[in-house]
Amino acid sequence: MSTTSGSVRQRGGHNVKKTQMTAAPTRDDQVESTLGTTNPASSASSEWDYNLALGCITILAFVTRFWGIGHPNEVVFDEVHFGKFASYYLQRTYFFDVHPPFGKLLFALMGWFVGYDGHFLFDNIGDSYIDNKVPYVAFRAMPALLGALTVPTVFLIMWESGYSLPAAVLAACLVLFDNAHIGQTRLILLDATLVFAMSVSVLCYVRFYKLRHDPFGRKWWKWLLLTGVALSCVISTKYVGAFTFFSIGCAVVIDLWGLMDINRRQGALTLPEFGKHFAARLFGLIVVPFFFYLFWFQVHFAILTRSGPGDDFMSPEFQETLSDNIMTMQSVGIDYYDTIAIKHKETKNYLHSHYDKYPLRYDDGRVSSQGQQVTGYPFEDINNHWQILPGHITPDDNKSGQHVRNGDLIKLRHVVTDSILLSHDVASPYYPTNQEFTTVSLDEANGGRFNDTLFELRIEQGKGKQEFKTMSGQFKLIHHPTKVAMWTHTTPLPDWAFKQAEINGNKNVAQSSNIWFVDTIPSLPEESDRRKREPRKVKRLPFLKKYFELQRAMFYHNNALTSSHPYASHPIQWPFLLRGVSFWTQNDTRRQIYFLGNPIGWWITSSILAVFAGIIGADQLSLRRGVDALDELWVSGTRSRLYNSTGFFFLTWAAHYLPFFLMGRQLFLHHYLPAHLASALVTGALLEFVFTVDPVASDEPNNVAITEAKGGKKKGTGVTHRRTLSVKERMGGNMLGLWAAVGVVMAAVLWGWYFFLPLTYGKPGLDVAGVNARKWLGYDLHFAK
Repeated sequence: MSTTSGSVRQRGGHNVKKTQMTAAPTRDDQVESTLGTTNPASSASSEWDYNLALGCITILAFVTRFWGIGHPNEVVFDEVHFGKFASYYLQRTYFFDVHPPFGKLLFALMGWFVGYDGHFLFDNIGDSYIDNKVPYVAFRAMPALLGALTVPTVFLIMWESGYSLPAAVLAACLVLFDNAHIGQTRLILLDATLVFAMSVSVLCYVRFYKLRHDPFGRKWWKWLLLTGVALSCVISTKYVGAFTFFSIGCAVVIDLWGLMDINRRQGALTLPEFGKHFAARLFGLIVVPFFFYLFWFQVHFAILTRSGPGDDFMSPEFQETLSDNIMTMQSVGIDYYDTIAIKHKETKNYLHSHYDKYPLRYDDGRVSSQGQQVTGYPFEDINNHWQILPGHITPDDNKSGQHVRNGDLIKLRHVVTDSILLSHDVASPYYPTNQEFTTVSLDEANGGRFNDTLFELRIEQGKGKQEFKTMSGQFKLIHHPTKVAMWTHTTPLPDWAFKQAEINGNKNVAQSSNIWFVDTIPSLPEESDRRKREPRKVKRLPFLKKYFELQRAMFYHNNALTSSHPYASHPIQWPFLLRGVSFWTQNDTRRQIYFLGNPIGWWITSSILAVFAGIIGADQLSLRRGVDALDELWVSGTRSRLYNSTGFFFLTWAAHYLPFFLMGRQLFLHHYLPAHLASALVTGALLEFVFTVDPVASDEPNNVAITEAKGGKKKGTGVTHRRTLSVKERMGGNMLGLWAAVGVVMAAVLWGWYFFLPLTYGKPGLDVAGVNARKWLGYDLHFAK
């Protein structure tokens, strides 16, 4: 990623003249302008305008994010989740969430700073913070701080990438005056942390890349490692942070590809030298982030030591590491001939049966066995009782006191109907590929259907002949002849089964939803010695074992978030801002918070993205026809900067947007915020590109002085070199045209921001006319009537 020295641009848009020996442009030369370069001789006086603008933008960012942050003084939208998680941390109570812990730990840290004890659990939207004495302003101040710092970070990205002041101001203001960024950063939500860490990652990589010709120095290592730390914060907040890894990873790959070029202007690298570069980037951008990522999980486990609502998502072995765990405290060994109630881990349905039969034909025309129905029932009932019997009965088996163990072949007798559980090669009601579960009489079970009533008991993560226990003995029941696992799901059966759950045989035995556990032993007397509780010590598990188990659960449940939501949206709707999300309403005052971006700003950035794609497409088409339009109509080096610098921002937008089209889970408008920030960078960069048009290049000769070894004479070689002109140079020292364009865009953006402020801040309340005036694209706002 390099360019000829004539194209080197200082921060602030100034060019620096350098004399050099001409050399054939290489790939390394062409891509240096990916992130811009800065002349170290640039004086502080030439940057006063940037510093002034940075100061003003930062102040405005804090004002827009912190103004009225105490309103509303009630739980808003997803504060019910992330506020609750902060309370669980402060109570050291184990919980489960699909997101990594870093962002939630920041909220807990803020609560700890202000002395909050976690007594409020944020149960319902609209619950009063004042009545429950919750320091909610302190909690909201954390994302507001990060959201405010995101704005100057955007400005610094443009500045460090070598863009002009108007371009940097425009990019920053598109985020500064965006209602979605403001609204999302004023509440107890994770997106402020995510977007800030993503922007810092880009900024740190820009700073690192500018030191690429001074490798392995102190500053080079500093910015490389800071990039890695920032990347770890992104992915430790939400897993969509992987998109930031991909964006910067693409730039790193291009950089390494340039370093391999034997025709590099700075000289070819030997393979050992290239290996050092590769190893340094691998360490700084992969190893360091991964260990920081693991560190936050270690903190997570170290804090959450008490049993809590997250227990059910984890294995019994994991739960035994938590104090006060009900499962381990109430666990009782199971013996043969005990009557037990079996419960499904995920749906909480009991294994149930009754005298009613399956219908002769199902709605799709398939024929059933007309056997006794075996279903799932969510409530305690005598029809949930099953007696556990040994698979092969011997004279000694009729004695009580024999423990059921992992790997045993068992039978289950339904107590009320005195029949034996069976599965056979008949399709289940809803799943033609899954086997039906039914029961047969004792005579049939002991006769021709004997094998069909045998089931293998497989305790999850069980060891050898481990004793089978209630609660902690989570297991899969595998039909011995056909090797299918007993399974249920959430879709209820028709009226002929009283809307109860279907039980069938799942051929995918490894599926985690096949897991059951024994809830109670109804036949065991209360005074039995087996019910006596003995003090249990909290067990320890290796960190990596706990980490991998939690990771599997997080990925599984994250992908399972496929249910519908009234305010869910599709990725194709986001760039055009076709719908938002209702966060909060107050009927008495007609106030509401409706999560929505600044429509003017979003439509402008989306249009600019299309323009950029069109320019790239037109350039490629003209090149195929032998016309170099960019370097002829603009100036030398324009293509390199457009493709590499603006192209990097465009890649960042695409990487944070397009993957959502492949996801099947619930999606909302806030998922577009990182991509919107990248689109603001593209907008600022492309506007400068448009106003840098100048068909007249600088054709002044670059006289390269070569001093001969003897005699001290200088030999001049006049070489014509087309130098890229900055905006100031092209316009005679002023950028009135560019500033005018920025002014027009910003006027429209400011108007859109102000017009939608009542929906962003939740005040003042709007009358019917005011609400309807803001339903631009049919937004589903409240109080429109």
